[in-house]
Amino acid sequence: MTTPTAPAPARATTPPAPTRPLSLSRTTATATRVLRQLSHDPRTIALLMLIPCVMLFLLRYVFDGSPRTFDNIGASLLGIFPLITMFLVTSIATLRERTSGTLERLLAMPLGKGDLIAGYALAFGALAIVQSALATGLAVWFLGLDVTGSPWLLLLVALLDALLGTALGLFVSAFAASEFQAVQFMPAVIFPQLLLCGLFTPRDNMHPALEAVSDVLPMSYAVDGMNEVLRHTDMTVTFIRDALIVAGCALLVLALGAATLKRRTA
Repeated sequence: MTTPTAPAPARATTPPAPTRPLSLSRTTATATRVLRQLSHDPRTIALLMLIPCVMLFLLRYVFDGSPRTFDNIGASLLGIFPLITMFLVTSIATLRERTSGTLERLLAMPLGKGDLIAGYALAFGALAIVQSALATGLAVWFLGLDVTGSPWLLLLVALLDALLGTALGLFVSAFAASEFQAVQFMPAVIFPQLLLCGLFTPRDNMHPALEAVSDVLPMSYAVDGMNEVLRHTDMTVTFIRDALIVAGCALLVLALGAATLKRRTA
């Protein structure tokens, strides 16, 4: 006769962590921590601040015998260079914290995913303001970039592009297991946009299929916005549309970055 066995005690389950509302104090604390860490990394600061300026300087004197060529493409590149550098630095810096375990320790504290993503965006956004101001000032007042519209509108689009690069970098860092893999995302995320944004040829001259793809890529609207400033004295409806699309894409990618942020490191 078999003796009935006692039922196994139920395992204690850990309730899911409650969703924390976005907090200004936690967000600013995260941004301050990121900026403090970056201040101890002069190579990263140099990459952010100097590379776009150096590239614009080289571009100006590559076309020294044809200044109109620099005027035609300089404004577009003024938005593209900050996007690329912010993408690289943000993706690598975020992944470094993920692989070192810092991210997991932070999320174990009373810190929501939204606070973390917003803090990173705020920190790198502050650097993007300085970067965009330096590049715009160099192009317009030192290298003689001839624009019909206000240089402040150029600065606005350059800043939005840098913020978009920050958002894309935060997003792709969730899918990379190493810094090398983060860099490998650049050909997949940045290069197609670079080829289809209208920098090399007007988008309406492309194959219809490629033109349709370019219509959904945010860099296309960044280049269009820069060209609007290049050709028109006043702020146009098209410029406002382009700026809103770039800003909207940056916010959307930041939201996706918060949604895909993992609490455990790989």
